[in-house]
Amino acid sequence: MTHEATKPAAAPVRLGMPAPPRPVGPARPARPAPATSARRLPSTGGLSDLRGRPLRDLRISVTDRCNFRCVYCMPKEVFGRDYAFLDRDELLSFEEITRIARVAAAHGVEKLRLTGGEPLLRRGIEELIAGLAELRTPDGRPLEIALTTNGSALAMKAASLKAAGLTRVTVSLDSLDEALFQSMNDVRFPVGRVLDGIRAAHDAGLGPVKVNMVVKRGLNDHEILPMAEHFKGTPFTLRFIEYMDVGTSNGWELGEVVPSSEIVARIGERMPLEPLGATAPGETAARWRYADGEGEIGVISSVTQAFCGTCNRARISTEGRLFTCLFASEGHDLRALLRGGVDDAGLADAMGAIWGARDDRYSEVRATLTPELRAARPKIEMSYIGG
Repeated sequence: MTHEATKPAAAPVRLGMPAPPRPVGPARPARPAPATSARRLPSTGGLSDLRGRPLRDLRISVTDRCNFRCVYCMPKEVFGRDYAFLDRDELLSFEEITRIARVAAAHGVEKLRLTGGEPLLRRGIEELIAGLAELRTPDGRPLEIALTTNGSALAMKAASLKAAGLTRVTVSLDSLDEALFQSMNDVRFPVGRVLDGIRAAHDAGLGPVKVNMVVKRGLNDHEILPMAEHFKGTPFTLRFIEYMDVGTSNGWELGEVVPSSEIVARIGERMPLEPLGATAPGETAARWRYADGEGEIGVISSVTQAFCGTCNRARISTEGRLFTCLFASEGHDLRALLRGGVDDAGLADAMGAIWGARDDRYSEVRATLTPELRAARPKIEMSYIGG
């Protein structure tokens, strides 16, 4: 993948104060509201899997491509120049994605998250967001539409994403140290431009903006405190994610995981923390606030404190396979149904049957597996299924 030429590295910028207003283009013309039947379907009464977990959150990967080559996700030695990405006609079309989302809403989904790869590389992403923003739950509420991005194009696109109907964004940022950040993204992309994107998202109203840091021992764990200090007292919520064994290309080892309890202890020793309750059922991040009232952090403990028991998320891969776990080995081909002429009732039945048979809890059983069994178990790459 090619990427935009980098400008000279800028010193990290503190994000506590809004930047001056940015000029934006003319407002996107409003679309005429479609008929109710096109926006929502009758409720199916909601779904529960074999462990009684409802379906509430659908994560949709819109591209398998990314302009970064992060060492824990798309290492360059695997995803090099000769890597065979999907052809355009293999991707779900925007109409197909919107149709799946509409059926999912009838099953109880209330939140959509667009992922990748890097979702802002998908041409015309605003058109997709505008279509999703027209969808409604069976009782008439709009869906929350979020997006996770590496931030490389966010400064340029934040205003248009908001105008299209995006609710909020989460930005991946694993270090503020220029040399380390460029080494981790492995394409020499400067950290200052990601910080510009975070600020632009806030200015556009795509908040609260969350910043995700994947922590890998021996690589960037020394950046935990600098990151916490930088974002403390700003409008942004920093979340620390335990390094996970998603896929097989990152060479994951358990010893490289920094437990979230250690992360909280490191920060709390310097800046005292107090626990907070969850804001919604199935929330992945445990929340902590600074005792002095200067904001909060989150920790996502998929390895050391598995939250499989409350997981209410399904995932759609770039070419339309439905996965019921981030660590799944196999998906279910919805694209074949869509392109084979299935009606909405048939699609709803298929999705309902898949979720009804769900029994996933890999993060709970990981610790019982030997390293050999973990390595032998096939898992889908994060760049394919989305985080």
